[in-house]
Amino acid sequence: MTVLDAGPTPALSTAMREGSRAEHEDAEGSTFMSELLEGRTSEEGYAAYLRRLRCVYAAMETALRARTDDPLVAAVHDPALERLAAIDADLDHWAPGAPHDLAADESPAAAAYVSRLEGAAWGGDLVAHHYTRYLGDLSGGQAIGRVLDRAFDLDGAGTAFYAFPEIPKPKPYKDAYRARLDELGLDAAGVARVVDEVKVAFRLNQALFTELGERIDAYRRVVPQD
Repeated sequence: MTVLDAGPTPALSTAMREGSRAEHEDAEGSTFMSELLEGRTSEEGYAAYLRRLRCVYAAMETALRARTDDPLVAAVHDPALERLAAIDADLDHWAPGAPHDLAADESPAAAAYVSRLEGAAWGGDLVAHHYTRYLGDLSGGQAIGRVLDRAFDLDGAGTAFYAFPEIPKPKPYKDAYRARLDELGLDAAGVARVVDEVKVAFRLNQALFTELGERIDAYRRVVPQD
């Protein structure tokens, strides 16, 4: 478990951000994510990414809805954040007519991620995954949406995953979200436990990127030359 410095219990949101910085940077620095952010991922590669995310969000959103009576989960749960329908809409754009679901053995990384979410025994574990995914979608995810829109000249098509119509201004929402985290009143041990699960969440995301990166040559887009 993460060991926090002696002294006052740190604000949960700060501990989550600072305590997982290395894992966050490792995930962002993956080959697949680097290619995606440079607009060099093909339609096939992006659809493969979305199908993996679909597994993750289906499991997470099911687990969250089942635990809304838990005060930790209730503090962050918000149907306006849910992404499953948006992912399905985007898959219809990027891979029309193709199944949205993965084959059982197609992605060990997605299967491991789903297993972790389904096995969450404490509300704080789900909070860690909720924070990692949704605040990421409202932060760096917005940059991915802009890259895709520009690279493929989409005019907004196929990027529903990054659109939050009920959250027109992400920054105030994220500020209020962090304030709710800090008001949960977890003790030092609870904060450390949440931080540890945030690290796990970033490693699970990195495993998705690593798996996709193993096929990066097949998923690399031929960028039109000026």
